[in-house]
Amino acid sequence: MTRVKGGTSSRKRHKKILKLAKGFRGAGSVLFRTANQQVMKALRSSYRNRRQKKRDFRSLWIARVNAAVRRYGLNYSEFMNYLKTRSIKLNRKVIAQLSVCDPEAFTQLLLF
Repeated sequence: MTRVKGGTSSRKRHKKILKLAKGFRGAGSVLFRTANQQVMKALRSSYRNRRQKKRDFRSLWIARVNAAVRRYGLNYSEFMNYLKTRSIKLNRKVIAQLSVCDPEAFTQLLLF
């Protein structure tokens, strides 16, 4: 049986990794072994941070709403309880946008 060398398939694999490593600094974008390590780490980080981003934005919205309602003598938990008892179903993102972009509408929400 003849010997099979994996030249074309390994070149294709290397090019795929080096394409993903484009823009990395130093050897991380040129040498396959270091590029492979950097790409694997970057893909792990991107997977983790896609989930982390959702948590970060939720905490940002909560902080904005808390800052907005403290002007009216409430805190965040009292305000959310107030909305729940009034059956106002707005998510935190919309409430935070109202508090920043349209303070009059936010005031109407408090006086509902």
